Amino acid sequence: MRVPLTIGVFILFLAVRQTHATDSSSAHDTSQERSLNIQKRRLSLQNTAEIQHCLVNAGDVGCGMFECFNNNSCEIRGLHDICMTFLHNAGKFDSQGKSFIKDALKCMAHGLRHKFSCVSRKCLAVKEMVFQLQRECYIKHNLCSAVRENVNVMVEMIHFKDLFPKGPHVELVNILLGCGEEVRVAIARRIRTQCEQNWGALCGSLSLCALGKVENQAGSTLAPAPDTITPSSASGNSLPPASPLLPEADGETAWTLTGGDEEENQPSGPQDNASDAEKELKRSLNATKRR
Repeated sequence: MRVPLTIGVFILFLAVRQTHATDSSSAHDTSQERSLNIQKRRLSLQNTAEIQHCLVNAGDVGCGMFECFNNNSCEIRGLHDICMTFLHNAGKFDSQGKSFIKDALKCMAHGLRHKFSCVSRKCLAVKEMVFQLQRECYIKHNLCSAVRENVNVMVEMIHFKDLFPKGPHVELVNILLGCGEEVRVAIARRIRTQCEQNWGALCGSLSLCALGKVENQAGSTLAPAPDTITPSSASGNSLPPASPLLPEADGETAWTLTGGDEEENQPSGPQDNASDAEKELKRSLNATKRR
C-alpha cells in the first residue's frame, strides 16, 4: 500500500516541478519578446549615440548624412537610397530639376542634423520627424514644378520593391501623387506594371490608385457631347423635337410632367417613345390651330 502511495506522491511532485519549470521558461520567453518589442518601438541608446555622432561628422555635400540612418533599431531606411538615386539621375533632369535636387538634399541634410537631437527616441517620433522634413523640403523647393518638366525621369526612379515596408520612398510617392494628373497617372501606371511583374494577376484585384478611373475620365472628357437629342432616345418626360410650325414657348404654353405623370406615361420601348412624340406633336398642332 505504501509503495503505490509513494510512487503517486513522487509523480505528483514531478508534475508540479515540470509545471513550474514550464511557467518559468514561458515567462522568460515573454520577457524576451517584450524586450525586443520595446527595442523596436524606440531607438536604443547605442543607436542614438551612433546616429548623433555620424550626423555631426558627416559632410554637407553628398549622401553621407543620410547614410547615418541606414542601420537602426527603428528600421528607418530609404533616405540614403533616395539621395543616391537623385544624384545618379541628376544629369537627366533639366536645370530646374537639378536645382531642386541640390537644394532639397541640402535642406534634408541640414534638417536632420539639427532636428534629430531634439526629437524623442520613440520610433514613431523619429519617423514622423523624417517624413515631415521630407514634406517641408520637397514642397519648399518646388518638387512638383520640377517633376512636371521631368515626368519620365522621375517615374523611372520609382520602384515597387522600395514601397515595402512603409518609409521615405512611400512618403515621396505620396507627395508626387499630388503633383497633377499627368504625374499621378504616370506613377500609377509604373507601380501597377511593376506590381504585376512581382505578384502577377493579384495586382488586378488591388485598387492601385484609381488608374482605370482616371483613364476613363480622361476618355470621357475628350468625347464630344451630342448636339441634339433624337426621338428614339427621348424619355417619357422629354419635350418633342422643335418644329418651325410650333410657336415659341412662353410661360403659359410651356409644360412639364409631374412625378405621377412620369409613372403613368413611362414608355416601354423605343417604338412607344416615337409614338408618344408623334402624338404630342399632333396635340401641339391642334392647339395652335384652335388659337
